[in-house]
Amino acid sequence: MLRAARRALNSVRTQWAPQALGLPGGGCARPPSAHGGLPAPRGLVLRAARGYAIRKPVQPSQEDDPPLSTLLKDYQNIPGIEKTDDVVKRLLSLEMANQKEKLKIKQEQLMNKVVANPEDTSSLEARIVALTVKIRNYEEHMQKHRKDKAHKRYLLMSIDQRKKMLKNLRKTNYNVFEKTCKELGIEYTFPPLYYRKAHRRWVTKKALCIRVFQEVQKLKKQKRALKAAAAAARKQGQTNPESPSSVGPEAIKENQ
Repeated sequence: MLRAARRALNSVRTQWAPQALGLPGGGCARPPSAHGGLPAPRGLVLRAARGYAIRKPVQPSQEDDPPLSTLLKDYQNIPGIEKTDDVVKRLLSLEMANQKEKLKIKQEQLMNKVVANPEDTSSLEARIVALTVKIRNYEEHMQKHRKDKAHKRYLLMSIDQRKKMLKNLRKTNYNVFEKTCKELGIEYTFPPLYYRKAHRRWVTKKALCIRVFQEVQKLKKQKRALKAAAAAARKQGQTNPESPSSVGPEAIKENQ
């Protein structure tokens, strides 16, 4: 790549060299700059070489994607469709379809592989298949448009959602989880444990929070003890009420 850029620079220099030699008075010629109305050829070549170096190669589509010559679902069961002209077949094939129809066919093909009942779209594995098709579409879009921040955000959100679904499927049905990961080519990795670097401010804050929590628990315990004592006293007063009928004659004589 760098050799190609150097060759392009050398070719530009050789183009301007004869003009420099042919000037009267021994003057030197320079290529027109951006101030003269045209950008410098060297700047254009360097810019192109830099863009070529930064550009990432576009990955091929998935292996399980249907071929472009596949007819659309609405035209597959029409009698005599195989005898039609090649131009008509191409117009009715996946090559000329819009993106929505392509994604629909890809999803149906993956559903037949993974889900036991393809008509059941509410199951967990069916939703994982739909998210996988959406993620692949976002990845292909991001390869062409690297600076599209909105689709990058949608891609990350879809990946996180699929991780949660795979985690739930792994807990509920491990055999279906293994089959789904194998058919879709997903490599499931365990999420890392939460780790936070401890510094002085964080340690002090944590100690303060623990101390406040302990004081709150003490106050709650004291309040519960007071409530229990009040309830016991109330219960004792109800069982032994002080009434004139229960007072003996000796207590009445003492009062007199």
